Amino acid sequence: MDLVRHGTISDEDTIKDTAIAQPLIVAAGLMVARLLLGDRKMTASTVLAGHSVGELTATALSGALSEADALEFVRVRANAMAAAAAVQPTGMSAVLGGDADDVASVLAAHGLTAANANGGGQVVAAGTLPQLAALTAHPPAKARVIPLKVAGAFHTDHMSPAVTALEALRPILSPANPLPTLLSNYDGRPVTTGETNLDSLIAQVSRPVRWDLCMASMQEMGVTGMVELAPAGTLTGLAKRGMRGIATLPVKSPEDLPAARSFIEEHLRTANPDPSLISEGHE
Repeated sequence: MDLVRHGTISDEDTIKDTAIAQPLIVAAGLMVARLLLGDRKMTASTVLAGHSVGELTATALSGALSEADALEFVRVRANAMAAAAAVQPTGMSAVLGGDADDVASVLAAHGLTAANANGGGQVVAAGTLPQLAALTAHPPAKARVIPLKVAGAFHTDHMSPAVTALEALRPILSPANPLPTLLSNYDGRPVTTGETNLDSLIAQVSRPVRWDLCMASMQEMGVTGMVELAPAGTLTGLAKRGMRGIATLPVKSPEDLPAARSFIEEHLRTANPDPSLISEGHE
């Protein structure tokens, strides 16, 4: 796959294909991290977290998988998820606001899965297109429903064939224990071993992403600043609602790199014992 071409001249319709979008997101994050960090070695006081496919970027930066293994993983993941999404028309919709218990009850009534718990009153529902249409027609009280431009019901049982494909990939991968603190999308807690992290990455494609728990862990750890690697903006937006008081900086273009380097240095100097956070992109 020509990621340079897709990252520079391919049009929106081309790169929104799941099989292209996921490797492109991971590669972009790894490239930006190299430019930001240079030869700096991360320690346990650096917290790495990624939303959905961004968890692979975080994994590679932590050393829990090599860059080559992470890119092979995302290639198989993306193709398998695209194939699973093609079996039946499915999708995802963001549900903003409403009472949390009422939202959960309405989603269950429509047969939908809360695939992403993003904090700040945002839940992403996933399921078949008729189920999502019913949710739009009959939303939870005091909530807005916004259909998302995604190819399928990610992080639900609809993606179970992708789990099988990734399990078949396991024997050629070489997981290692992460050096920095690496948070899991499963429960928001630090992973302890490379094998545990790999287990979680494989299961992640068909189970909900708990970004709300990741943000809660960051706050508990005393994180003072979040740098979001490209493609950036979504997670810093969630942090402004779910991690109030935490400084954020999204790296959206090369022009943001100098400010991001200064931001990292500032938080390394002022925050202790957890002085920096690098957060990865979303699906």
